[in-house]
Amino acid sequence: MAWISASFLADAHLAESLADALLASGALSASIEDADAGTPEEKPQFAEPGEETATVWEHSRVVALFAEHAPVGQIMRDAAASLGLTAVPDFALAQVEEENWVALTQAQFDPIRISSRLWIVPSWHEAPDPAAINLWLDPGMAFGTGSHPTTRLCLEWLERAQISGKTLLDYGCGSGILAIAAAKLGAAMVAGVDIDPQAIIAAEANAEKNGVNAQFDVSAEALGARQYDLVMANILANPLRVLAPALCGHVRSGGSLALSGILAEQAAEIIDLYAPWIPLAVADTQEGWVCLAGIKP
Repeated sequence: MAWISASFLADAHLAESLADALLASGALSASIEDADAGTPEEKPQFAEPGEETATVWEHSRVVALFAEHAPVGQIMRDAAASLGLTAVPDFALAQVEEENWVALTQAQFDPIRISSRLWIVPSWHEAPDPAAINLWLDPGMAFGTGSHPTTRLCLEWLERAQISGKTLLDYGCGSGILAIAAAKLGAAMVAGVDIDPQAIIAAEANAEKNGVNAQFDVSAEALGARQYDLVMANILANPLRVLAPALCGHVRSGGSLALSGILAEQAAEIIDLYAPWIPLAVADTQEGWVCLAGIKP
């Protein structure tokens, strides 16, 4: 089976309306892309929670997918007419062939070497080094596959932290990768919390896949006043600002706190913010991201 795609340029004020109109008129799907992607004019649209970002790009490209024999021209005319447009946007057609999408997706993810003894390995791959500590982890709905610099920073810090026999809390656990790595590195007990129920499902499945015991919960209230030898939070600067008292409260005296998801230019502010509880310093940097760590007095 094959499909037909139609793509055309649209200004920001029309892109969303045209995409919606195409769906209403018979398109199978419609997406909006940055028309300047891959050029110096490309404009990323990512923001932390609480920060506003544009909904579409000023120069947008709408890409609609249709069944192979769908009357694309008529659907385009109907969509334009429903918006009161006097002309149909100039569009380009392309055939989209049937693909093994699972195989194509899997081909994008190879084993990731964190260090000489720590690897992240998708389940469909052979372990490059069977003697290493291999974290079996599949890309899924939860953040944390090891491909992002912040996750690598945390894993590298964790490996240096000498955690054998210690307890660890992964706050904002996502896929559970940090808690699972800690367990495989010798931690006596690991736990994780995340506000996303899908993350907890993914984390529990990944823990089972790796044969480790971990306690995951969707509610931070389940932690009570419990304290840990190590607390890690790989999230973003905005929630780290809000969570400072709670995160520091879960670190026992003499225990360690490690934070990531922080851009280099945000580090000084976060260090100042946490100073009343725990003195933090930059432990490592990668690709403009930092890992902050410190010991609770």
